[in-house]
Amino acid sequence: MASARLDAELALANRLADAARAAIVPLFRSAYGSERKADRSPVTEADRAAEEAMRRLIKSEFPRDAIHGEEFGAEPGTSGRTWVLDPIDGTTAFMAGRPIFGTLIALVQEGWPVLGIIDQAILQERWVGAAGRATTFNGTEVRTRPCRTLAEATIATTGPHYFDDHDGAHFMGLAAKTDHKRMVMGGDCYNYAMLAAGHIDIVCEANLKLHDYAALIPVVEGAGGTMADWNGDPLHAASDGHVLALGDPARLDDVIEALACNH
Repeated sequence: MASARLDAELALANRLADAARAAIVPLFRSAYGSERKADRSPVTEADRAAEEAMRRLIKSEFPRDAIHGEEFGAEPGTSGRTWVLDPIDGTTAFMAGRPIFGTLIALVQEGWPVLGIIDQAILQERWVGAAGRATTFNGTEVRTRPCRTLAEATIATTGPHYFDDHDGAHFMGLAAKTDHKRMVMGGDCYNYAMLAAGHIDIVCEANLKLHDYAALIPVVEGAGGTMADWNGDPLHAASDGHVLALGDPARLDDVIEALACNH
């Protein structure tokens, strides 16, 4: 019964990603409306159209479920389940014509993400993760790669401007112990997809919101990696936004130790 339910949820999640693609692709590298939100972050016509399309499908198929979306906020439900949506994670990349943004779709139950999709509409790339199942990339299973030492690790983050001075010092303490000459800057959710596919070893970020990270957890963990906060604790709906992803869980203690030292 639980497996059949998960199959139905995954089927809907894939249709949500398809609907978001249909809204996003025609507007990429074209004329579209955009503005600044209250926090000064950009939002475009594509962000809003994609989220509206996904919300319509959820209300049609699982009307008792709650919805938490970046652009249109929270709608309560009665099922104890919440769909968490970020129609374009990486709006700045979308506006710059760079196909490294993604649509994030998660299903959260009792505060824990149990299903996640990272979808790159332009490249037609989709990573799907679900509790108890292997992560797939366009239908084929993918795995993270082993990392023998922190010194060999490739680290990624969206950008230094997302860290305050305190967090930035700790991040640089970690980065200094990795192969930082190969550090990846920029990428938003795409970095986590690359980690799940075995191309990056560590992603470290701060100040993320639930819609930024909920979908990433099932994808990374279903590929053999791990996600945690900067204390090494598992991520959940009430986490504080300090996010780590590791392709090789054996390096978690090394990463936590390096983050704790900001010299």
